[in-house]
Amino acid sequence: MKIAKNTVVTVQYKLSDAQNNLIEDGRQPMVYLHGGYENTLPKIEEELDGKEVGYENTIQIEPDDAFGDYDPNLVKVEPRSRLPEPLEVGMQFEGMPDGESDEEAMIFTVTDIAEDKVVLDGNHPLAGMALRFELKVLDVREATEEEIAHEHVHGAHGHHHGDEDDEGEAGDQFRTHPIH
Repeated sequence: MKIAKNTVVTVQYKLSDAQNNLIEDGRQPMVYLHGGYENTLPKIEEELDGKEVGYENTIQIEPDDAFGDYDPNLVKVEPRSRLPEPLEVGMQFEGMPDGESDEEAMIFTVTDIAEDKVVLDGNHPLAGMALRFELKVLDVREATEEEIAHEHVHGAHGHHHGDEDDEGEAGDQFRTHPIH
């Protein structure tokens, strides 16, 4: 079966930066609903469209087509007293960009902690990076009507809605989500 709109695709992947430094080894395959549902990067969908099980390729995606350029305006220094304790580098908080009350809330990551100040970065951790994906298609199947209606994969490695009489299965975590 060829990958097309409304197919569920299982892809083994490795993610590296442009210098081949490993970022994520993809121990768990990525399972997503193909067809513009924002369950993976559009350039990955474009590369895999029309392909079949067994297809392998390595693609490089530039920042504009991945997580955007790094924006130094999204870095802010806050008084440590404004954040909860204990506080560690890597923790994330939801907040508003400076001076923009009509913008959507965004996630800020703690990147540095001084005695009384904390550096918060609103950029995606992969912003500004060219990304190299090693892709191998492991499975392609027709999506169910429910998956199409919900715009994401259900079942193993997909999203599980937790029906009352359905205990679910191991691996029913949400593995696909919009990436912007």
